[in-house]
Amino acid sequence: MQFLNIANEGVKSLAPYQAGKPIEELERELGISNIIKLASNENPFDFPESAKQAIMNQLDDLTRYPDANGFELKVAISKKFGLNANQITLGNGSNDLLELFAHTFASDKDEIIYSQYAFIVYPLVTKAINAVAREIPAKNWGHDLEAFLAAINEKTKLIFIANPNNPTGNFLTEAEIDAFLAKVPSHILVVLDEAYTEFTAKEERVDSFGLSNKYPNLIVSRSLSKAYGLAGLRIGYAVSNAEIADLLNRVRQPFNCNSLALASAIAVMNDDEFVKKVAKNNRLEMARYEAFCQANGLEYIPSKGNFITINFKRPAAAIYDALLREGVIVRPIAGYGMPNHLRISIGLPAENDRFFGALLKVLG
Repeated sequence: MQFLNIANEGVKSLAPYQAGKPIEELERELGISNIIKLASNENPFDFPESAKQAIMNQLDDLTRYPDANGFELKVAISKKFGLNANQITLGNGSNDLLELFAHTFASDKDEIIYSQYAFIVYPLVTKAINAVAREIPAKNWGHDLEAFLAAINEKTKLIFIANPNNPTGNFLTEAEIDAFLAKVPSHILVVLDEAYTEFTAKEERVDSFGLSNKYPNLIVSRSLSKAYGLAGLRIGYAVSNAEIADLLNRVRQPFNCNSLALASAIAVMNDDEFVKKVAKNNRLEMARYEAFCQANGLEYIPSKGNFITINFKRPAAAIYDALLREGVIVRPIAGYGMPNHLRISIGLPAENDRFFGALLKVLG
């Protein structure tokens, strides 16, 4: 039987999400060791000590289900950002939340707007629910908000905006987002995906929670995988008005956040020193990447995330493969429609030195 024939129409055209190559997989394939991974925008530091202790304290209770409502974590988030707990929805990573937004509010009768070169999960969740995808051509590799507004029609239900954007690193200012939201009809939901917000400078960071209070149709999504270092535990959160949060929690899977993730998230939510250390390393090493590219005639997209995307002006697959043989894993992004680019996560100084040397060797 051809089971493809009975799958949902949107699913038929999907390809599985391609994650960054694991270190173990490269070891098996090439039989090499001493590999560095700069492919998945992970935190380059060791797992936070505060989270380790929280996990140790939780181990004896793992025969019990986790708190389905994540009460303590919601309290921690609320205190940190001056929110009400009933505004918060927890997810198994922010990917889980993005899917939850689509399932809760959109159907095959609706349209979802997102940008070319934006996070690849947006088209995945759109097509999976058979909604109509409205991909807006990018402007300088980023979001063209005026074109977004022009694309809105009576079928528009959701708009996804990543800020900073992945994989290009483009950044929209608070003034730009505010002006955009003021023109979006109040019945259309706007998702501001801020998985990388902690890497932006405080003076330029968008007050997204303030905007959420100003615009009830705004949902803010954040991740604890990047700056907070909890990628392996999968946890994120969304902030919206209480009515939207209530609807999201009706659809959210019970126990979608495990006990260790919840305990770790509570601990790191107040571990400001760890996040500061991560952000400082990113700022200093990003400057080194920019200087390296400039010194070697490499075109790059200025980034506000914890990654940088380099344009090699030719198909980058061969460069990617050659770097693998040097024990350096980066991210090819042909799947984003960028076959000439590679995305490199910002690592620790020694890891970045290794990448610089390997790339120069590969490029000859």
